[in-house]
Amino acid sequence: MTVDAMQNGAIDIPALLPDREIDILVALLEPLERLTRPKLYGFENIPTDRSLLVGNHTLYAFLDLPFMLAAIWKRRRLAVRSLGEHAHYAIPLWRDALTACGMVRGTRENVRALMDERQTVLVFPGGAREVAKRRGEKYQLMWKERIGFARLAIEHGYPIVPFAAVGAEEMLDIVIDENNPAYAHFTDLVKRLTGWPMPPLVHGVGPTLLPHPERLYFWFGEPIDTSQFAGRHDGDAARTVRNEVKHAVEGGIDFLLAEREADPRRPLRKRLLSRDAKDDG
Repeated sequence: MTVDAMQNGAIDIPALLPDREIDILVALLEPLERLTRPKLYGFENIPTDRSLLVGNHTLYAFLDLPFMLAAIWKRRRLAVRSLGEHAHYAIPLWRDALTACGMVRGTRENVRALMDERQTVLVFPGGAREVAKRRGEKYQLMWKERIGFARLAIEHGYPIVPFAAVGAEEMLDIVIDENNPAYAHFTDLVKRLTGWPMPPLVHGVGPTLLPHPERLYFWFGEPIDTSQFAGRHDGDAARTVRNEVKHAVEGGIDFLLAEREADPRRPLRKRLLSRDAKDDG
């Protein structure tokens, strides 16, 4: 959810699940973790107090984010409050599932309230456009001129932790995207009627939607201090912060792509045969 696209409204922050229930949700992912075997870098850069996590949205989003949030919970006992697009809330069961995982409707009022409570917040400046990538756009950031997240971080003196995720965009192959005029017309119609952006049509293993069993990689950079801009509400300060974060995320993506190429345990067979988890970060 992009902070710039947030609408004003009343504060609405659902309560977090009890720790034991979060533990159950995290445990449910363990069988799939044996396939994705997430490899983590820079985990020590995530503060145990407060921070704004800012990174790249990957294709379809849900293929990697649950594993990253689970890792943060297991290693830091931090329940991350992800900011959700308004369109999510139009689908009852989907909305309820995401809310149970800590999602909060993305409004400025909600973000300010979360920051006042010193919670760990996560935002994807690329929003829905970055989720609905087209062919040839793997791991590209589509942040345009969005600076809302930087404004709010400066306002609250919040440290920003840039992060990068690699792996999910090889799990599915794009068949048809909005470069196809007919599909672009269809997706525009769906968005106008439902408010929900249509992702590209994809396939996974063979003609199925079963994702390719790629390994996942996550990188967390050193926190970026926003306190140096305290009291500044101009766009220049926010753009400076946004550009620094964007540069860090792009560097993190490049780092992960290189690490993946050199990873002897990237192939599924070698991951399944290995019992050594020390290389997972």
